[in-house]
Formats: sequence, C-alpha cells, structure tokens
Amino acid sequence: MSAEALKSRTFRLKVWGKNACFTRPEMKVERVSYDVMTPSAARGILEAILWKPAIRWQVTQIDVLNPIRWTSVRRNEVGAVMSPRTNGLFVEEQRQQRAGLFLRDVAYVIHTFFEMTAKAGAEDNVKKFEEMFLRRAQKGQCFHRPYLGCREFAAYFEPLADAGEEPQTIDENRDLGFMLYDMDHSGAEPMPMWFRAQIQNGRVHVPPLNSAEVRR
Repeated sequence: MSAEALKSRTFRLKVWGKNACFTRPEMKVERVSYDVMTPSAARGILEAILWKPAIRWQVTQIDVLNPIRWTSVRRNEVGAVMSPRTNGLFVEEQRQQRAGLFLRDVAYVIHTFFEMTAKAGAEDNVKKFEEMFLRRAQKGQCFHRPYLGCREFAAYFEPLADAGEEPQTIDENRDLGFMLYDMDHSGAEPMPMWFRAQIQNGRVHVPPLNSAEVRR
C-alpha cells in the first residue's frame, strides 16, 4: 500500500474558549502559559473527538485568530494527589494558593491530518476514519470534553469546510523561542520534545514528528 493511502486529507478545526493555559514546563508551580497553543494541546483536542489505536494525529499548522491577551488569576489548589495506597486526604491541610498567568478569549484553527499506524486492522482504512472524524466534529461529539491546556478551560470546536475561505489571523510576526512539541513515549521514560516556534502572519508552522526541527 502506498504512503498516500495511509494518510488522510488535511482537516481544519476551529477551537475557541474564554481562557487557556498551555503551561510552560519550567513554570509548573506558578502556572504561566505559552503565548499560543502547543502541538500537544492541539493533538489532545483532536483525540478527544476521535482517538483509535489505528490512527495517529499530526498537527501541521496553528492559526491564531484572536489577539494574544493575558489575565492573572490567584486560585486555591490542592497540593497532593489521592491514590489507592493513601488512607484519605484532608483538603484543608493540603490547600495552596497559587498565581497563574493565563490567556483569555482565545481562538485557533488547527490544521491536521492523521496517519494509519501498525495497530490498524484489516477492516480499518483512511476513508472510514475521515468520515468518522467529520461526523463527530460536526455533531459536537467527543469522548471527553476537550480543553485548552487545563481541564477547567473547556474548548468549543467546529470543523471548517475544505474549500472555505482562509481564516483571518492576527497581524503578528514573532519568535516564540523553544516550545514543547510533545512527549516521546518510545523509551523507558517519557521525554519531552521541543521545536522553535515562530508566528508568521499569525500562523505557527508545526514541523513533522521525525524532522530535524524537532529536538529531543
């Protein structure tokens, strides 16, 4: 089977929400967001709509539709995690007040396609999953509520038509520095991957997973 037969066409998914926090890994205590959505956050939204072992999403571009605005919030968090081995958790003893620098009024268009994986069965094919994704996205169906970096920041979504007009992006060109690309789970321990993110005419190009632009 040719490589093209294992790859879907490109989809455009518009996502938006009131707040977002794509947390910089180096600032996990006092949360500070990246300026724009990360590829891993975009992949998480796509997988909330359609995830199967037979496919793997590849984000190719993120369009920034709204001006980048910030809001500072101080909130209460619980500084411990429950597990089956604990005897309980008294929240008042673990409560911590932390500040966060979040994005507000965000809107993006995710450009993406998927590739078939080695886990695809004989009954799986690209056409089947293309139609499944479009049907679910048009109806607003999802396995769990997609979110914009943090679960409390719900994401709304709708697919854009293939032949529709190009979305109006912000008029901005800027080097965003190194950004988290995704986590590499191929080894014994998950390892972060990075890429040099730049906004060019309001659009962030996302390199392919196995390209030299992705640093490990």
